[in-house]
Amino acid sequence: MDPISFLGCGSWGGALGDVLARKGVPVIFWHRNPSTIDQIQKSRKHYLVEDLEFSKNVDFTNDIKYAINSSSIVVLAIPSQSIRKLLIENNSIFNNKKIIVTVSKGIEVDSLMTMSEVINDVYGKDYKNTVVLSGPSHAEEVVKKFPTTLVASSIDISSSKTIQHLFSNEYLRTYLNTDVKGVEIGGALKNVMAIAAGICDGINYGDNSKAALMTRGMAEIIRLGKKMGAKGKTFQGLSGFGDLIVTCLSKHSRNRKVGQAIGEGESLLDIQKRMNMVAEGVLTTKSVHQLRLKFGLEMPIHEAMYEILFMGKNPKDSVSELMKRKLSNEHKK
Repeated sequence: MDPISFLGCGSWGGALGDVLARKGVPVIFWHRNPSTIDQIQKSRKHYLVEDLEFSKNVDFTNDIKYAINSSSIVVLAIPSQSIRKLLIENNSIFNNKKIIVTVSKGIEVDSLMTMSEVINDVYGKDYKNTVVLSGPSHAEEVVKKFPTTLVASSIDISSSKTIQHLFSNEYLRTYLNTDVKGVEIGGALKNVMAIAAGICDGINYGDNSKAALMTRGMAEIIRLGKKMGAKGKTFQGLSGFGDLIVTCLSKHSRNRKVGQAIGEGESLLDIQKRMNMVAEGVLTTKSVHQLRLKFGLEMPIHEAMYEILFMGKNPKDSVSELMKRKLSNEHKK
């Protein structure tokens, strides 16, 4: 069969490529840094996930044209804010017969588009072969073959079924969901809540605090999701509460780690300088702030996160203000 090409070879892209390689599917990884490609080709080991060693049917390149032209299925596994630029630069290579799979979780700053919307914006609304692959999953655990579940979502059922079967084996099970917008919003906004959960850890708040944060945070996510056209029930599933739980609680979550460092008193600028990977929740917080203003929504936890990350507000002051808000019913109409 044709190889599956991954544009990006970070931890999650690497783990997904490993899943396919173990099924005997040839895989091509593109990375923009030639030295990183040379390092992986020589060692056959991933530069971020120590337990990930690539098999012989995995190839590496820094020639993006070769990677795209070699496959009918291309997986976008780069930071969400970089996707538009990559698509525009390679506009002439893609065609509407290719299935584009996006595994990046974010909302583009300024345009406020999800990743599937960015793809459609660049290639035209008739590009129907876009599939969103999301769900509660950390690369470190997939590589160890721990049971994991995902969701494949597309407006084209044939494309989503193709990806469902491709990314399913004895330890990875992929479900279908037709609510593309809901799957993407759940995957993006849970990263903001993961930073907030990390702040709780850094301050040394307990389980009560984190449970309240996650539950009320999801209420805000659903509020925004419905306003943007998503289905409420999607947030009860894998790409909603499932992804929220794993990202807020896991030791592997880079967004939670960012929050913990902030809760311990470190500045966001210093944290970002020493990080090897992108924490998508930081810029997603900025996007959510713009969406909240656009739709006139009440999202106090997300707004507190914006003030903490971008206005330098003390997290403890934000928590105090949240707790002193006017009392209300749990479920608003």
